[in-house]
Amino acid sequence: MKKILILFSWFPLFLNAQDAVQGMIMEANDENKHIGLAGASVYWLNSQIGTITNDDGMFSIPYSGDYNKLIISFVGFRTDTLTINEPKMVHHWLQSSNQLDEVVVEKERDAVEKTFFATQNVITVNSAELLKAACCNLSESFETNPAIDVNFNDALTGTRQIQMLGLTSPYLLITQENIPMVRGASQTYGLTFTPGTWVESIQITKGAGSVVNGYESISGQINTELQKPLTDIPVFVNGYANVNGRLELNTHLNKKLSDKWSTGLYIHGNRRDAEVDNNDDGFLDNPLANQINIQNRWQFQDPEKGWVSFFNVRFLNDEKQVGQTGFNPDTDQFTTNVWGSEIDTRRFDGALKLGYVFPEIPYQSFGFQASYSNHQQDSYYGFNRYDIDHESIYTNFLFNSIIDNTKNKFKAGIAFAYDGYDELVNNQPFRRSDRSTGAFLEYSYTNLEKVSFTAGLRFDTHNRLGNFFTPRFHIRYTPWEKGSLRGSFGLGRRAANIFAENQRLFASSRTIQLQTNGGNVYGFDAERAMNFGVSFLQGFSLFERPGNFSVDFYRTDFDNQVVVDWENPREITFSNLDGESYANSLQVELNHEVLPKLELRTAYKYYDVKTDYQTGLLQKPLQARHRFFANLGYNTEPTANGSQWRFDYTFNALGEQRLPNTSANPVALQLGDFADGYSLMNAQVTKVFSKKFEVYVGGENLTNFRQPNPVLGADDPFGTNFDTTIVYGPIFGRMIYAGFRFKSI
Repeated sequence: MKKILILFSWFPLFLNAQDAVQGMIMEANDENKHIGLAGASVYWLNSQIGTITNDDGMFSIPYSGDYNKLIISFVGFRTDTLTINEPKMVHHWLQSSNQLDEVVVEKERDAVEKTFFATQNVITVNSAELLKAACCNLSESFETNPAIDVNFNDALTGTRQIQMLGLTSPYLLITQENIPMVRGASQTYGLTFTPGTWVESIQITKGAGSVVNGYESISGQINTELQKPLTDIPVFVNGYANVNGRLELNTHLNKKLSDKWSTGLYIHGNRRDAEVDNNDDGFLDNPLANQINIQNRWQFQDPEKGWVSFFNVRFLNDEKQVGQTGFNPDTDQFTTNVWGSEIDTRRFDGALKLGYVFPEIPYQSFGFQASYSNHQQDSYYGFNRYDIDHESIYTNFLFNSIIDNTKNKFKAGIAFAYDGYDELVNNQPFRRSDRSTGAFLEYSYTNLEKVSFTAGLRFDTHNRLGNFFTPRFHIRYTPWEKGSLRGSFGLGRRAANIFAENQRLFASSRTIQLQTNGGNVYGFDAERAMNFGVSFLQGFSLFERPGNFSVDFYRTDFDNQVVVDWENPREITFSNLDGESYANSLQVELNHEVLPKLELRTAYKYYDVKTDYQTGLLQKPLQARHRFFANLGYNTEPTANGSQWRFDYTFNALGEQRLPNTSANPVALQLGDFADGYSLMNAQVTKVFSKKFEVYVGGENLTNFRQPNPVLGADDPFGTNFDTTIVYGPIFGRMIYAGFRFKSI
């Protein structure tokens, strides 16, 4: 079943009685109290029209005379069918399934959901999809989804770099519950700071996002929804270990304190002490690591009065050691004994979300978001040193209402952001403060049978970027049943944090060249780009089993960009764009349930990404122009006690990748113009013994492909030819892992 994605679950927009059924889904109790069920599924039988209840248990679903059976379902409760012959208000209590002699599951929620009716091209990855892989942290959560490309960042840290539409993560807006999260100092390692078990769902938006979320989104947005204390499992424990010596433990402790208050304590720890060098180059294939990550989360909701709120605080300490085997920081740091590196990060962050829905006017609401973070990283790479302190403050106030009727809705608000950076690059300090205030207005017209569109305009004043407007436009047209044609256009800009975003450069002998032009950010002008694209989604039924086909094309044109030039192996050059820079992305995807419980997802992607470097217009290095993806998943039918087998297999094939120029190196250290293509296979088997306990075993890179010679000049790491930055494939070879999950329900 496909459902309409609710991007802002804490301040819903409801349709009025003229064209929608709206109401509240609640947990049945003796006093008939209004205890809302968040995340309940509400959909029309035999249709693609559906939604989920928000944090208050409230919902709104478009009404159509073609359907009159409304299905309401929630895990642990009896599925009910209501007969609805006209738009109206619905207040419905679901009965707990433990009151039944038998529970029949009619339809499971799709692990990956695509929207047919939203104006934006949004893909929702649910928790069921995240269980298909080890998913130890957010950077590893996209292995089974073709919307995001996962690449290797360098030859030392094992860090994954994500890309979308041919552009790296700095051009994505990465948010946590719609609050900007992975940015600035956390750009390189920030995705590893969100454990996979903390994630409830991920929304991936292709193309320019909404003006509500800011001006920085260029190629898209990734929004992570965390587990909610009210609906999460009271006690959850996940243990993980792999053959490379990584151990991990996740614990969730949730408690409902009253009808209105719930709290959760989330504890994550991982450690790797084993030195592994499978390719025998003298360097660790993965870092020695130690991370402790603790979050306390509070949830308040008062549905009768229209209030809902979340408050989070988190502390993280992350330590990494990379480099040659046998490196001892106590005796070898800043010496030529052994080459090594340490990356130590301490981070504190907190966030507040407050939403209010007017009880007598349910289509009108306001929301307030605020966050604070303090990120401190101390690191050195051989004799190179890089430290960064980043303090960030963000606030956003949003008001939602209608114009005349609920087909015409609008959002308006104001936002303020502050970022203070204090960096030390070797012996040179870089300090700056960024402050911005913005106001935005977004208008939406909704007509599910024909055309819907969203038009937004944002104005910001920034102490370094100046005063500027950011327009965004999205349109969706329904040409026929189960068909959805979309178009989007938007502008975006950002201040490039050149050192934080390119930390791998320090693990090399390259010198840093800044060809500044007098701009306000490291001497460079701000980056500006335009993104536009079209997409088509068609649902179908073949052999009475559902499927969908989609094709999308997006183009990003840079008016200005900070170009990172790796073409001289002796240096890395930063300069403002002089010429053209663009990214074309084409993706064709076909998904189908080929047999009962056996789902196949396939995708082909083509990238044409070029930039004018110092030596001319060149294809982006270390990026495959052609990629093929396939995922096959099979689940057995669960028994009465929840026992089940789950099987998952993922195949990725990457075409050849252009390599940076190494002709200035000695012959033995010269690479070709292109790296050959290769393929990767991952698989996992999960045995669910009961609703409380399951174990899983899996493997990544099962064909054991390893990039040859990933560390150039490994025999002389303090020499002029040392370079760990030219990485196009895995370093560590085949990796086998196992784990367990325990749930107290």
